[in-house]
Amino acid sequence: MLKTLSPSEAASLVEAGHALLVDVREADEFAARHIPGALSLPLSLPDSGPLACGMDSSLIFTCQTGRRTNSNAGRLLARVPGGSAFVLHGGVDAWAKAGLPLAGRQTAQALPIMRQVQIAAGLLVLAGVLLSIFVAPPWIALAGFVGAGLSFAGLTGWCGMAQLLGMMPWNRQPA
Repeated sequence: MLKTLSPSEAASLVEAGHALLVDVREADEFAARHIPGALSLPLSLPDSGPLACGMDSSLIFTCQTGRRTNSNAGRLLARVPGGSAFVLHGGVDAWAKAGLPLAGRQTAQALPIMRQVQIAAGLLVLAGVLLSIFVAPPWIALAGFVGAGLSFAGLTGWCGMAQLLGMMPWNRQPA
């Protein structure tokens, strides 16, 4: 289990050069708002081996609220062999609430892409099931197709629905 650090404890370690912040949120979430100097390493990327930042340094993992980091603590800790690792209690939200500096666009934006994928996939599965019950049984294939796509995305790290949603006007970055 990762030990927790308060935002002020984490800021002190980072400021002193004794820790590196690693943000595990998706790239669009990181771009919108992140802790200055944090390294972006989304959980959706395949593990690429151990992480290290020096003998007297620690890694502090963070996400939006700390829940995503805590639920992946074992996976993250396995990437820091012999090193010390922590989780930022309350994540980026707690960091902001503590009045510590943030970087990024920090503008009003659409929901993060992965939440949009979850909403769209859920609605498509629901539609497929309801259509198969009330219209014609072959509509169940829609739910099966979405389930297969989600499984493929989980296995490969590539999500066609996320790519498609990323091209929508509400997700485009202003020039």
